[in-house]
Amino acid sequence: MIDRRKSKKIFIGKVAVGGDAPITVQTMTKTDTRDAKATVNEIKRLHIAGCDIIRLAVPDMEAAKALKEICLNSPIPVMADIHFDHRLALQSIESGVHGLRLNPGNIRSEEKIKEVIAAAKDHKIPVRVGVNAGSLDPELKAKYGGVTGKALAESALKEVALLEKCGFDLIKIAVKSFDLATMTEAVKIVASSCDYPLHLGVTESGLPEEGIVRSSIGIGSLLMQGIGDTIRVSLTGDSAEEVKTGIRILKSLGLRSTGPTIVSCPTCGRTEIPLQKIANQVRDRLEGITAPIHVAVMGCVVNGPGEAEQADFGIAGGKDSGLVFRYGKVIKTLPSNQLVDGLMEEIHKHLAQKKD
Repeated sequence: MIDRRKSKKIFIGKVAVGGDAPITVQTMTKTDTRDAKATVNEIKRLHIAGCDIIRLAVPDMEAAKALKEICLNSPIPVMADIHFDHRLALQSIESGVHGLRLNPGNIRSEEKIKEVIAAAKDHKIPVRVGVNAGSLDPELKAKYGGVTGKALAESALKEVALLEKCGFDLIKIAVKSFDLATMTEAVKIVASSCDYPLHLGVTESGLPEEGIVRSSIGIGSLLMQGIGDTIRVSLTGDSAEEVKTGIRILKSLGLRSTGPTIVSCPTCGRTEIPLQKIANQVRDRLEGITAPIHVAVMGCVVNGPGEAEQADFGIAGGKDSGLVFRYGKVIKTLPSNQLVDGLMEEIHKHLAQKKD
């Protein structure tokens, strides 16, 4: 069991972040925010994938105004991502967003920041203070001799102090970098300096095959230390894959129990069934199940039965036949080409019994 850092609880819409709330998964839409219909459709797709909170880029006033229709039709809380122009933040609030992502240093006017924070306070809208390596204050970069963890942390805490000066404490903090050592150092400094909830992510982590690894190491290492209240995996690819990867990270650490977890062997020369094909079939047929079940898909009699016995359900295949397990007991022996059907029959029978 991971002992989580004690943080202040805030609400993005009806979704709790921080405190004893479950760690949430976020992503950003990749549609043009000005196209409200396309954006709502993407949000609905991401919601089905498991996204808890969605963030939208707001590059201009047309996009800020389109947020009204989007917020009315979104099944999950909407955050507006604002840079440079404080008027976009004010319009986004009027359009009904549930939170703002703001880098006060990009606005560079204390009076304009005060105006935004006053509106956020009136509407009880949290603000995520986001500092990235790419937007670090040049003075801090010079002070620390480049982009360092200490520089990022000082920048974030400096921005937070400005909001606190306005009497505002509905704050969430994110410090991100592509470099994992820099990112983790910055987050740990911030975590030890305040009790605000923290958003974790590795910025510009790359194409899926590399970005998933970088994000899993960076985000996962901090979560294992109890640090982090909400996460976003950034990939150059489908945003639904970002959400699914985030959920997988949480499930692998025992921090989320929703939906099936598949345990499958990597295969070797002993495998006598098309295990990869079978594992993909099991994954596809488990789609839509939200019960926290562990399903083992094993390919031989060496480790297969032992691993399958430790799962809620499992199959262990041989050349001509295989075993179906349920809670450590062999339920039936079936021809290899019927194993998936037999496994799913037992899972659905179990779910129907629990429902009754």
